[in-house]
Amino acid sequence: MRNVTKDNITDVFMGYMSKDMNPRMREVMGSLVQHLHDFARETKLTHDEWRQGIAFLEGCAAVETEDRHEFVLTSDVLGLSSLVDMLHSRNDATSSSVLGPFHVSGAPPLAYGGDMKRHYGGPILLAEGTIRDIDGNPIPGAVIDIWQTAPNGLYASQDDEQDTFSFHGLMTVGDDGRYAFTTVKPVEYTVPSDGPVGDILRACGRHPWRPSHLHYIVTAPGYRSLVTEIFPDDDPYLDQDTVFGVRDDLVMTYVEKPASAFPEGMELSGQVNDPFLHVEFDVKLAPE
Repeated sequence: MRNVTKDNITDVFMGYMSKDMNPRMREVMGSLVQHLHDFARETKLTHDEWRQGIAFLEGCAAVETEDRHEFVLTSDVLGLSSLVDMLHSRNDATSSSVLGPFHVSGAPPLAYGGDMKRHYGGPILLAEGTIRDIDGNPIPGAVIDIWQTAPNGLYASQDDEQDTFSFHGLMTVGDDGRYAFTTVKPVEYTVPSDGPVGDILRACGRHPWRPSHLHYIVTAPGYRSLVTEIFPDDDPYLDQDTVFGVRDDLVMTYVEKPASAFPEGMELSGQVNDPFLHVEFDVKLAPE
């Protein structure tokens, strides 16, 4: 087309799309380009700014690896990941929260009452609860993929000192829907800020901190998979999470208990000599 202008280029783009294309693809791509063009017109985007944007994307691609997902991190710190989560969460089920860029697939099985803390220092945390449906009934055979950082604030994929599945476990619940495991108390940590995402945070005057949390992916046949996190209510970054992952129903309380209260039947039973932390957190799954 010879008469493309700044005012009609969006309509021209829409006209280039085939009438036979996937309708959802047409809706999403058309809306994306409409907003991109409106953004450029509204801000009167300069060539230098456009080049900086392209350089940012190229920078993300340059540091992207199997263990570091800079594009996911970009989505996280811009709030897009959490927005998509919230758009598709149900009020009658546990809220979803960000997957993050550090999940490792293929975690080893973790038995009921199993331990992920191993030789690492720090307070013992006993986490347990029940996987339920939206009516409160236990879901037999649900599977929980659990992961967190080590006490140094690093995930296994970030840290050469940890093995591949350090602080990762895959637990299948029994007929009662119950899960229980021990680990080290999670710590707050910073998202990677040595790449393009760090440049964005600094340019916006933002910090890179996340509140401490446990990650869960919970699955069961006939139910929607849930990606979520649980947070302690005393964390200093609870109300300023740099990836916007905190939800009211995901905030819980660590209760300190004496060593004598540590339950039997756990992997660490008989080995706990100091006070430990305990949290009970039930998860509700929505039907498919």
